[in-house]
Amino acid sequence: MANIIIALVALLHIWILVLEMFLWDKPAGLRAFGLTQQHATATRVLAANQGLYNGFLAAGLFWGLSLGPAGFGVKVFFLGCVLIAGLYGAATASRKILFIQALPATLGLVFLFLT
Repeated sequence: MANIIIALVALLHIWILVLEMFLWDKPAGLRAFGLTQQHATATRVLAANQGLYNGFLAAGLFWGLSLGPAGFGVKVFFLGCVLIAGLYGAATASRKILFIQALPATLGLVFLFLT
């Protein structure tokens, strides 16, 4: 179960990468982040940079999965990074990030430690 949740968290971060790097100022990005076209256009480069970081989180989670049982520490580290990013985002940007990012990472950590 832990690996399924971790894979879903990684896929979520790939989707966030796509939204932030490629769709930020497109209708899907505007809807996802509640942005105006003007604001999205002005912040597009910053969002692309942020999207790249989300890609690194996904890569780390996939790396941990690829290591099998030996990837326990890698999975814990990257889920911890996702959790911290989610908590920070919820505190500074939007409370919904708590549920979209921090909660799945927490579930991943709980199931990882239970196995």
